[in-house]
Amino acid sequence: MTAKWPIYVVLAILVGATGINLSDLYRTKEQNRELGVSNQALRASTMQLQNELQAVKSQLEELSAAHHSPDPAPAGAMPQPGKRRGASRAAQTTLRSDTRFNQIQKQLSDQQKQLASTREDLDKTRENLEGSLSSTKDELSGSIARTHDELLALQKRGERNYYEFQLTRSKAFERVGPLRLSLRKADIKHKRFDVMMLVDDNELQKKGVNLYETLWLNLADRPQPLEVVVNRISKDHVAGYVSESKYKRSELSASSGITP
Repeated sequence: MTAKWPIYVVLAILVGATGINLSDLYRTKEQNRELGVSNQALRASTMQLQNELQAVKSQLEELSAAHHSPDPAPAGAMPQPGKRRGASRAAQTTLRSDTRFNQIQKQLSDQQKQLASTREDLDKTRENLEGSLSSTKDELSGSIARTHDELLALQKRGERNYYEFQLTRSKAFERVGPLRLSLRKADIKHKRFDVMMLVDDNELQKKGVNLYETLWLNLADRPQPLEVVVNRISKDHVAGYVSESKYKRSELSASSGITP
């Protein structure tokens, strides 16, 4: 005779799992939003610096052209008083141009340094937020297995069911646990792939999925999302696993005597 769980225990499990999932998904959404806002602000700053840099370069080219195109006097000609005054003014103008030329060169150098620093900040911010986002996704299910031994370690926890798969590029679907999968493309160079999935009689297509990236699938009879992870890519071939919650909602309801 199957032991029945008290209804309050089942409800507590379901409410707790739902609360954890909603909290983690909200945190993931917030981190995605922060990543987008930071990238947009840094891109705007970079664009402004690039525009200023182009303006300074244009001024520098104009001054350089004026500086290197003097009006030389003919050989053997005696300077006239008026010409001396003109030469004096030209010399003063050249001196002022030299000073401005040096100032613009310094400004150009400073803006180039600032632009390089902004780009470095953009890269660091993106890396930090993407790392935090990846960590949050890992926490949602506990962990991601990158090798067969790590998958065995997850199985020993007894929290979820795991189904390993090996897919060769084909239009045919292969049964993997509760899903059917079909590999359509494997890109070794960029470490990504395209896959078709049959989920509850619905066909889903995922393109450009990265190695170790988790595909989350919400099924009606599962208290937690299913996971699809590929941890190895080769020519026209991928390997990975599907993970699902240990118990279905219907099983939990039946154990407690609740009619689903």
